[in-house]
This record gives sequence, structure tokens and C-alpha cells, in this order.
Amino acid sequence: MDRYSRMVALLKVLLPLAALGILSTLFLLSRSVVPTATIPFSERDVAERVESRQITRPYFSGTTTDGGDIVVRAELLHPGGPDEPSEAEGVSGRIVMADGVRLQLEADRVSVSPGQDRARFAGNVKIVSSTGIRVWTEQLDARIDIVAGETPGPVRATGPMGDLEAGKMEYAAKKRGDPLHMLFKNGVKLIYDPAKTKD
Repeated sequence: MDRYSRMVALLKVLLPLAALGILSTLFLLSRSVVPTATIPFSERDVAERVESRQITRPYFSGTTTDGGDIVVRAELLHPGGPDEPSEAEGVSGRIVMADGVRLQLEADRVSVSPGQDRARFAGNVKIVSSTGIRVWTEQLDARIDIVAGETPGPVRATGPMGDLEAGKMEYAAKKRGDPLHMLFKNGVKLIYDPAKTKD
């Protein structure tokens, strides 16, 4: 056997052994993973979540009977029971009407009672319309089968006409396919701003 043949035979043994050595050092030098370090919750948090039956970051989308598209997201959802409403926290939603008008909704909490087509938004409720109207209130009772609702308490709003305060607000379309109307009631105070109407 000549020198070349001996070299080839030797490399056939050495190269696979070198490859095995490199692979073994990869596994030996890799960081060890502590399984408990990857869980971002304490034992108490996990126990509370199991007991409270909550869902993290739920997402809902659907269509109302009058053609509006609804998308709702929340930070947490506590499913209800037969006689108990479902409650969500950190809620934001979007409604797109058939005519293209959009409503953005935000609230600290929302509750939906079983068997009812109604949702109650509560705590720092904010409504923003694509027509330029912004409304703030503490509670909004909304229909979920159609785009309609009302605030049982006072509201603040700003829009193309200026800033206003009222004891109550209602929104709905007069009939299917009609544009959405916002009606402010009970001691409406409007601060008219001509500069806004020119924008």
C-alpha cells in the first residue's frame, strides 16, 4: 500500500471521529435549561388562573343582522355560567358599518349576560367614530345583534361642531342600511368652535 492509500484510509477514520467530537462539544457546552425558569407565573398566579377559569387574550369576530362587522379583543375573559354573565377586562373593539363608517370602542370591563343580545361596557368607556366624533362615559349598554346602544349616564364628546356634554347618548340607525346617528339628550351643553367646522 503506497503513502496516498494509507493517507486516505487514515482520513476515513479520523474525519468521522473529529465530526463526532465537534457534535459532542456542542451538547456539552450548551446552556442547561431550567424548566421552571421558562414559566412566567408564580405558583399563586397559576392557582388563581385555574380557580377563576379565565382565558387570556380572547378574540371574537362576527356580523350583526344589520350588516355591521364586529371585532372584539380583551386582555382577560372570565366565562360565565347559565345564570352568570361572562366578563372581560381590558376590552377594545371595532365595528364597521355597511356604509363604511367605523366605531372604535374601549373599556376597562365588559359583561355579557347569557341569552341576551346585550353587552355592558363599564369604566373609562371611549367611543371614536370615523366621522370625527369622540365620546367618553363610564357606562355603555350596547346591542350585539344590531349596531345600537345608549349610555345611562352623562357623556363628554368632541367633534366637528365643537365640545359638548350631555346627560345621555343614544346611537342607532333608523332602519337597516341607514347611516348611524348619535343622539345626545338631557341637558346638552355645546361649546361651538367655528374653526373645527372649517377643517
